[in-house]
Amino acid sequence: MNGLRMYGLLVRASFRSRMQYKFNFWFSTLMAALINALEFIMLAAILWKFGSLKGWSLAEAGYLYALLTLSKALYRTLASDVHHLEKYLLSGDLDSLLVRPVPVLMTLMTQNFSVRIGEFVQGTAILAYCIRVLIDSGQVEWTVVPLSLFVILSGALLLFAIGLLTAALGFWFTRIEQLQNITEDAARTAAGYPLTIYPRWLQGVLIGIIPVAFANYMPSLYILRHETGPWMLGLSAAVGGAVMGIALLVWRLGLTRYQSTGS
Repeated sequence: MNGLRMYGLLVRASFRSRMQYKFNFWFSTLMAALINALEFIMLAAILWKFGSLKGWSLAEAGYLYALLTLSKALYRTLASDVHHLEKYLLSGDLDSLLVRPVPVLMTLMTQNFSVRIGEFVQGTAILAYCIRVLIDSGQVEWTVVPLSLFVILSGALLLFAIGLLTAALGFWFTRIEQLQNITEDAARTAAGYPLTIYPRWLQGVLIGIIPVAFANYMPSLYILRHETGPWMLGLSAAVGGAVMGIALLVWRLGLTRYQSTGS
């Protein structure tokens, strides 16, 4: 409880700081929403043209996309600057976090706090529409709603874990932007589509090496298509927990070898 209270205090302080520049805050929020909207419009155009994507309908593909969008928005809201650790390492700003009487990771998570309003609104709207279509068609029942919420939470944990693990490698390599482009950006973009459209080797990467598929695709095989059992939901959460455990271990090891820039 003390940790949660401290996190809340840091978030409020960071948010007040961000709101000193209201135009920049709202403009960046709008741009993030537009970028995500364009991504989904491209997917919808493909499905509208061909009717389905490797057997996945527009509602099913939209469901996958919405789950991932909401999980990403939740992760980037609650752990904003983990993705930008490279900047702290290069500038020496991490030094100022080390001297605070608060865990470094918690402080980093609350820096430059911003609620991804655009992504939350867009993701929720797409998810609600797709669930309505799927329920009306008889493919799923109302239980899809609580199951989807569970997947969003476990997906956010997994995306955070992948992001933290990649960021922690910066203690060894410093420059990690290109690595983040692969483990976070490219992998997450690929997972926004049904994995069946990719070759076997890439499916293996997204399931076994950068397991972002467990944030939406794998649990959706059970929720939408009943191709697996309810154990898939537990497995997806377990994968997120396992990656988080590894990420925290690597983070702690990285902190022990961090050397100040002296700035």
